[in-house]
Amino acid sequence: MGLKLPFLKHLAKTDIEVRSTTLGEDGEEDTPLYTGKCIYTDKTKQVMNAERQLITLSGKAVIEGDIKPKETIEGYIKVNGIKKKIYSVERPLNPDGSVFSTELNLQ
Repeated sequence: MGLKLPFLKHLAKTDIEVRSTTLGEDGEEDTPLYTGKCIYTDKTKQVMNAERQLITLSGKAVIEGDIKPKETIEGYIKVNGIKKKIYSVERPLNPDGSVFSTELNLQ
């Protein structure tokens, strides 16, 4: 039996909509990935990208589980009526190897 860490659902109070954008035949296609509650932090932070440019992140959204298993997530979120671009995604693991949460770093 695998060991899973408990997700702190009582902290997930912010409504969020995650949308994926991909290029298709008719231009850019916009598809919903997740709608529900998340743990949202509106704290800015600066990180260095691969080209050694300074990028300012405007927040982080943490969603329970893996919202798009084994695939990359590109697109944007809508939170509190504001649209924010997804800069990067992290998927921390449980001790049993399953995905604990999807963490979206926002630009």
